[in-house]
Amino acid sequence: MVLQSTRWLALAYFTYFFSYGIFLPFWSVWLKGTGLNPETIGILLGAGLAARFLGSLLIAPRVNDPSRLINALRVLALITLIFALAFWAGTHVAWLMVIIIGFNLFFSPLVPLTDALANTWQKQFPMDYGRVRVWGSIAFVIGSAVTGKLVSEFDYRAILAMLTLGVASMLLGMLLRPAIMPAGESRAQDATGWQAWRELMAKNWRFLACVSLLQGAHAAYYGFSAIYWQEAGYSASLVGYLWSLGVVAEVVVFTLSNRLFRRFSARDLLLLSAVCGIVRWGLMGWTTELAWLIVVQILHCGTFTVCHLAAMRYIAARKGSEVIRLQAVYSAVAMGGSIALMTIFAGFLFQHLHQGLFWVMALVAVPALFLRPKIAAQP
Repeated sequence: MVLQSTRWLALAYFTYFFSYGIFLPFWSVWLKGTGLNPETIGILLGAGLAARFLGSLLIAPRVNDPSRLINALRVLALITLIFALAFWAGTHVAWLMVIIIGFNLFFSPLVPLTDALANTWQKQFPMDYGRVRVWGSIAFVIGSAVTGKLVSEFDYRAILAMLTLGVASMLLGMLLRPAIMPAGESRAQDATGWQAWRELMAKNWRFLACVSLLQGAHAAYYGFSAIYWQEAGYSASLVGYLWSLGVVAEVVVFTLSNRLFRRFSARDLLLLSAVCGIVRWGLMGWTTELAWLIVVQILHCGTFTVCHLAAMRYIAARKGSEVIRLQAVYSAVAMGGSIALMTIFAGFLFQHLHQGLFWVMALVAVPALFLRPKIAAQP
């Protein structure tokens, strides 16, 4: 069966983030349901986080020919499904450690490689990336909402059933043939090995530092906003609505991104994201009044979405295999490693500074104003 290429890509984003919307919020719940204590759960989740970082950094860049992206995605989806099925085989801690590392190792490269495919196709035919990527955000909300409802109606075992279904759907979707296959390029003149990585970092260090600061500043929000707001007297359901509002804002901006930011360069978008970050995290540290929290959550479209759009625009302007390598590093470092590292510090800061943690995150975003890459990547 042949599917229009943009629809193929939208389906890939949808099925991946549907699965991730199950795994990210609920996997600790599944582990707890198997009888594990919080300390063991933390160790397993930490191992999975490390594996996600390594998967994006080490596996994704090995696909150095855009014409092989589709096959690489299919193979990774198949291996991910095998590891998802392996969770059904037992709940011994050693077994779970092996499986959770393997699952994350092969699940995580799917994002940078799908984004690399989007960048490749943008060079072949007109495509509005925001309108395609928005299906991932929609799927994340659907996946988490449906799974939460099923867990309430049944028990924790619904989580693994939904995850298996989601990953299987992802593989089936990727087995469809897109109407336009990604075009490969000669790699004869490309640098390889450590030389390629050194050149990549030398050319793009300002970009990577900037996006790592902007995305890493979200660690306080991801890890402690729910606790902070509940301590301020808000119910768990209202906190959930606030989180949903952030995703809705994300969806709106992804959908309208081409219209809103047609004349913006990647450098301009990074400036906008940094300003939104300083304002958003400053507001979170300043007040917990509901009206201001609504503003804070609407600004999610500026702190996360605009930053991600800037990164995609910058990476799309690169040449040759640098697109895939830089996409992998961005996913591993900015979207994984920086958030993980900042989360460690955020826990310490929240314990000692409480709401002052968010003021620190506002300060983290400040250097991004000056680290923006000087060579603007035009749309």
